[in-house]
Amino acid sequence: MSERYPIIAITGSSGAGTTSVTRTFENIFRRENLSATIIEGDSFHRYNRQEMKERQIEAEKSGDRNFSHFGPDTNLFAELEGLFRSYGESGTGRRRKYLHDAEEAAPYDQKPGTFTPWEDIERGTDLLFYEGLHGAVVHGDIDIAKHPDLLIGVVPVINLEWIQKLWRDKSKRGYSTEAVTDTILRRMPDYVNYICPQFAHTHVNFQRVPCVDTSNPFIARDIPAPDESFVVIRFANPKGIDFQYLLNMVKDSFMSRANTIVVPGGKMELAMQLIFTPFIWRMMDRKKRAMSQL
Repeated sequence: MSERYPIIAITGSSGAGTTSVTRTFENIFRRENLSATIIEGDSFHRYNRQEMKERQIEAEKSGDRNFSHFGPDTNLFAELEGLFRSYGESGTGRRRKYLHDAEEAAPYDQKPGTFTPWEDIERGTDLLFYEGLHGAVVHGDIDIAKHPDLLIGVVPVINLEWIQKLWRDKSKRGYSTEAVTDTILRRMPDYVNYICPQFAHTHVNFQRVPCVDTSNPFIARDIPAPDESFVVIRFANPKGIDFQYLLNMVKDSFMSRANTIVVPGGKMELAMQLIFTPFIWRMMDRKKRAMSQL
């Protein structure tokens, strides 16, 4: 952790909804006039899209049916920790971008599914913001989770996560239900071993729980709406959290445990604004004091 060069990390599985959390933080950064170094987790995959397809075919030929984007063999864990360490120490580091589609790839004159060259991050930003699969990974000698000053987990109940992934991959990427189901099954061992354990290291977890039937996510026609769900917000350390203020500000919210508040799904963004704006105020105040002592 670093007072002079703070790091915020959002971690969650593919289809968990981390993008909506990122949008909330972008709104806070804009309102508070803060500049952030934005890091997408996909940029720390080891292989580009074509290489990943080739490696998957090779893995299946050798009998490995669990080759996935979730595990250490297909990601640059050491490089990601190196970036976090470097930024926390000096506000510097190296990054690249993963170009998801033709629109993102066009300015770089590259193909979708490829990486841009590594480059030094811009100096002088207020903080680093990471959103991806592995913001809290602990694996062997690698401990990415110890570096962020604010570490947030986004983890819907599993059937909802699958519904969200199915809907996204089918409607936006053109995959079939069978192809997405195959991906879910193939990733399961790495999901259990490398995704789930991260949520024991996060400072705050957001878990959306639908109030409609999601018992068979593979036949769901749409994603349950926010108003058809609740969001369970768990704080690893509730000290300093003004729960009474949150209960007063978020209508129909309630406490389920001493460190857990439950809010209506449609109020999730409001709850995030109320929770994280003071976090960022304190973070920036500590940064100013630390920088003034140089």
